[in-house]
Amino acid sequence: MAPPGDPRRLCRLVQEGRLRALKEELEVAGGCQGPAGDTLLHCAARHGRLDILAYLVEAWSMDIEAANRDYKRPLHEAASMGHRDCVDYLLDRGAAVDSLKKADWTPLMMACTRKNLEVIQVLVEHGANPLLKNKDGWNSFHIASREGDPVILRYLLTVCPDAWKTESKIRRTPLHTAAMHGCFEAVQELLDRCLYEPDCRDNCGVTPFMDAIQCGHVNIAKLLLEKHKACPSAEDRLGAQALHRAAVTGQDEAIQFLVSSLGIDVDVRAKSTRLTALLYAAKEGQTSTVQTLLSLGADINSKDERNRSALHLACAGQHVACTKFLLQSGLKDSEDLTGTLAQQLTKSIDILQDFNHTVKS
Repeated sequence: MAPPGDPRRLCRLVQEGRLRALKEELEVAGGCQGPAGDTLLHCAARHGRLDILAYLVEAWSMDIEAANRDYKRPLHEAASMGHRDCVDYLLDRGAAVDSLKKADWTPLMMACTRKNLEVIQVLVEHGANPLLKNKDGWNSFHIASREGDPVILRYLLTVCPDAWKTESKIRRTPLHTAAMHGCFEAVQELLDRCLYEPDCRDNCGVTPFMDAIQCGHVNIAKLLLEKHKACPSAEDRLGAQALHRAAVTGQDEAIQFLVSSLGIDVDVRAKSTRLTALLYAAKEGQTSTVQTLLSLGADINSKDERNRSALHLACAGQHVACTKFLLQSGLKDSEDLTGTLAQQLTKSIDILQDFNHTVKS
């Protein structure tokens, strides 16, 4: 058991809300600095212990602007955990509403990682600036778009109508982020209230539609097609379409939708790499996606500009299951190199199986 006055014991008392015991031990210990540079105020704010927070400030004059090693203030902790009463108290005592922690995150940004409208409102009413950006170029609205609560997005747009006009340092918009994270209602809200250009692109040329497809959010992809006139055959900076990106990430349902419902050519090639979706899938070892593409009519004998087949790419990546499936599908390759790779991979599998058998024996 930790001795009286031990910092870990004091923090545990705060966490458990044991104010009386804490008072007794503080007479012996004084202040507290935890292993991450936290003060007892950080701990009280993080766990929503308003009575202890007030006691530490008023009886011990602890600094409400004390920063830990990540430059978090107690207000960051209270805001990130959604403790409105602690946020109210700290702001009423004069805590800086837009103080920055490591990576330039404000308390409002931290609050936007939680779906707690009341805390966000309190911070904004005390002057928090929704337009401030962190080191990645995200403002509070961008962060709220990732979490996907349409009520919070609506509120931020009401108090700061230009909040949506933001891009990260790699030019990703809140619409990209909401689409990637599968936030259907947020995407609806953004399309209804914000004026994003159809197929707006980040630095890699990726559109919100591509983000939705490559992450398997077909419902959002459909919404972008219907309400935003997204182009399903748009290309990124490497000339890859949504179909290719879905093959890389193994999104079979999205591939079915693109080919069967939208009529995307299953064998279309990315302009820069000259790879088809089948070749991408084989290269990444996406066995089920290879199967899906073949069922949709993909050319099993397609090759890239270096004359490498799907079997060749699967072997080169040492994707055992994918290699086996392609061999069982009857893929024949006249290239000796591919045959050699297949033999080497098979030999490696046999050696590994023998080794595992020996270890178990």
